[in-house]
Amino acid sequence: VQLQASGGGLVQTGGSLRLSCTASGRAPAIYTMAWFRQASGKERDVVAVLTSSRSSIFYADSVKGRFTASRDNAKKTIDLQMNSLKPEDTAVYFCAASRRLGLVVNLDEYQDWGQGTQVTVSS
Repeated sequence: VQLQASGGGLVQTGGSLRLSCTASGRAPAIYTMAWFRQASGKERDVVAVLTSSRSSIFYADSVKGRFTASRDNAKKTIDLQMNSLKPEDTAVYFCAASRRLGLVVNLDEYQDWGQGTQVTVSS
């Protein structure tokens, strides 16, 4: 699966951004999809995970109530609506696909990655 992320940018604290990721290739609709982020000098952490059936969504505690993840299997896209952004949300955001089913939060379980998109939140 090939993944292409877009939508990053610079925003002030309290602002909003929407990230999108388009998948192409072999049967992306059956894959577990996720958003990860990596701040400068830190490890890559999970932000949100969406199961293939969209029946379950996992959010990291740090983004609960502010971020909303969604996927459209027909369009082969996943989105991340980010509201009430904080400076600590500044990171490169990656979309990823896993052949494992369920709420997969371990990045080692993801085989395919997008190129990353920078999100910068100014204070």
